[in-house]
Amino acid sequence: MPKDAFEQVWMAPLTPLSFLERSARVFPQRNAIVYGEQRISYHSFAERVYRLANALRAAGVEPGDRVAFLCPNTPPLLEAHFAVPLTGAALVAINTRLSADEVRYILEHSAAKIVVVDGELAPLIAGARDLPTLRQIVTVLDPAAGSDALSPDALDYERFLAAGRAEPLVCAAAETDTISINYTSGTTGRPKGVMYTHRGAYLNALGQALELGLTSASVYLWVLPMFHCNGWCYPWAVTAVGGTHVCMRRFDVPEALHLIDTLGVSHFCAAPTVLIMLTNHPATAGQRLRRPLRVGTGGAPPAPTTVAAVEALGAELIHLYGLTETYGPATICEWQPEWDALPADERARKKARQGAPYITCGGLRVVDAQMHDVPADSETMGEVVLRGNTVMQGYYLQPEATAEAFAGGWFHSGDLAVVHPDGYIELRDRKKDIIISGGENISTIEVERAIYQHPAVLECAVIAVPDELWGEVPKAFVSLKAGQSLSEAELIAFCRERLARFKLPRRVEFGELPKTSTGKIQKFVLRERERGRPSTL
Repeated sequence: MPKDAFEQVWMAPLTPLSFLERSARVFPQRNAIVYGEQRISYHSFAERVYRLANALRAAGVEPGDRVAFLCPNTPPLLEAHFAVPLTGAALVAINTRLSADEVRYILEHSAAKIVVVDGELAPLIAGARDLPTLRQIVTVLDPAAGSDALSPDALDYERFLAAGRAEPLVCAAAETDTISINYTSGTTGRPKGVMYTHRGAYLNALGQALELGLTSASVYLWVLPMFHCNGWCYPWAVTAVGGTHVCMRRFDVPEALHLIDTLGVSHFCAAPTVLIMLTNHPATAGQRLRRPLRVGTGGAPPAPTTVAAVEALGAELIHLYGLTETYGPATICEWQPEWDALPADERARKKARQGAPYITCGGLRVVDAQMHDVPADSETMGEVVLRGNTVMQGYYLQPEATAEAFAGGWFHSGDLAVVHPDGYIELRDRKKDIIISGGENISTIEVERAIYQHPAVLECAVIAVPDELWGEVPKAFVSLKAGQSLSEAELIAFCRERLARFKLPRRVEFGELPKTSTGKIQKFVLRERERGRPSTL
């Protein structure tokens, strides 16, 4: 028997595209997608994916090409997660809150052959129409956004689909081929394109399903942007189990609560800042959910007060940690049953830790500058490094940056953490955020957690600012809850009861905090504001 024929019997390439094929066969009439009044069964979902894939092929998309989507959390972007890689091309899901210049850069750098853009976002690609690699613009006309007009060189998405055959086609990619390219936020320069593989996406999606307990009865609400790390791989994870995707064009607390209540939403994921918005909205005041709800959070360590607020609403909070370079979440604060008996504040502190690696993660260590493991003493800080199937393939067209990130045979996260005696890790800061004051290391996360304990505080961020005597000291930026008031002196006095003196913020500035489209507070913007200001601390 030929070797190739034998291998086809005992091994098949790992790709999340197989998840849709299975769910369409097992659950053909089940709702795969809910969007407003629209209901799309798994049979129809698969048919639309095949039409899109065939239409892309007819438009000239070949294996190894890139196809870009600039869409909010709507059905077309879900369909793209299966149709684009089915052609052998890589999906480039673009952040919908970028500037037109940033969108042009990504389209140019990725050499996207086709871009599918939501009508409301079409102005963002106006400056990219002259790119020589861009052959076709397809526009999604979404009645929910009032999109009803096409530019002269654009094609309507539904007409584009209708031209494609509804016949299944065989995936043209190998499991180690690139399934998607996710561009980072670019806070220190132009964004880098993080490459995911079919194999990595398959395994990370299964990891999400296992760790958050997704089943065929699960109803997943799209709060987390699908463009962010491919929605932490949930387009594939929810489809793998035959669950229901509930699309929401933009996050709105009353609308989210309505969908959770009427559709029986069982899961969603969001950054801590979104959870702060949710738990502090008037619509949730005094409310408690009628059904079990699991919420995955990550992107920044949630303050224990945020953990407590979410659980007071009746939801179970699952703390996750990862980066764009690790397909989203790679660790979970795996809950231990004996912790249930702890006091509420201690349970919240336990849950605020980043925990242990996913079942599918692979290697996870916290190391010093010589790549030696730090002791599990809850005090010694080191850098989190990872390796395995769910670490990126590399940065697209940036071999030097890839080599730097993979120094020593591990991916360097840039996050500083300690290891507790039980083996769980806990982030203390980003390398670039740690404050060194008079030779002492100060964790901005520790200072922020103390500030969050004040009942008037909604959100906060702490950065280093120059100081003539100590080199640098902490400064806090704080936004307050509606109707609350707080002075700088009052907040510093509050922190004095909870922090060592050298860790106290020397200044407090009140106001709205800058954030990314995924809800992360942009500390680099705060640092830029501080540059050039005289040191009066």
